[in-house]
Amino acid sequence: MASAANSAPAASLAAATPRRRGRGAKRVLPGFGLTLGYTLFYLSIIVLIPLSALVFKTFTMTWPQFWEAVSAPRVMASYRLTFGASLIAALVNLVFGLLIAWVLVRYRFPGKKIVDALVDLPFALPTAVAGISLTALLAGNGWIGQYLEPLGIQLAFKPAGIVIALIFIGLPFVVRTVQPVLEDAEKELEEAATSLGATRLQIFVKVILPSITPALLTGFAMAFARAVGEYGSVIFIAGNMPMISEITPLIIIGKLEQYDYAGATAVAVVMLVISFVLLLIINALQAWQRRHAGAPA
Repeated sequence: MASAANSAPAASLAAATPRRRGRGAKRVLPGFGLTLGYTLFYLSIIVLIPLSALVFKTFTMTWPQFWEAVSAPRVMASYRLTFGASLIAALVNLVFGLLIAWVLVRYRFPGKKIVDALVDLPFALPTAVAGISLTALLAGNGWIGQYLEPLGIQLAFKPAGIVIALIFIGLPFVVRTVQPVLEDAEKELEEAATSLGATRLQIFVKVILPSITPALLTGFAMAFARAVGEYGSVIFIAGNMPMISEITPLIIIGKLEQYDYAGATAVAVVMLVISFVLLLIINALQAWQRRHAGAPA
């Protein structure tokens, strides 16, 4: 009798509750259609429309005019310097960014929080301030440059100074991308490999490196993309000598100051296409690495 009495209110409650057949659970955000529409609308305003304007402005030029603007010797030299220095800086940050992230995750030492905060300094520091600071350090009369110049080592106002500036602004991207992955890594796998007689190098190559490779590639791509578009920290230390230490963003600024808007957009489109292709290749490598890591042995 008691069970029947208890089941009656439950049955009435179930009958009063509307059944949702074929529907998912109630979500915090609105439905897929509304959120997707807002996402596309927002991306169109922030990304697609400005890039489309860039391309459409370039279309006002004829093909010979476009080719002359993007293949001039001075512009080609800036391409080589910009992408070459960005690649070198991203590779350096790939190695030392991993090292810094490893130290911050795996070790405890006095002043660790201060070191961790210093990693984010290039994010907060205005790029012009970074360029002036590096110039004050590396110039011939600077704190460091005054000792290097007598040895025949000149960093400021040379391509080497550009690489140093790009390393400075790109380092946090690698550290902050790899650091959380290292924190979430399963140390039991390393312990198991150690118990099986693996060396430290084997553990790093076979156990740790495969798990952090996607994060490393992501950090590399972000550091590279940041370096390609860098302007503020470079113009002070580069010297801006044509054919030697002139970066592509400075070429674009120079064309804009001469009211050559079509020529500036043409050079910008070339940089956009090259950067997009390189990022697409990196994303493809990331996807391949994830599929390879998830494949059964």
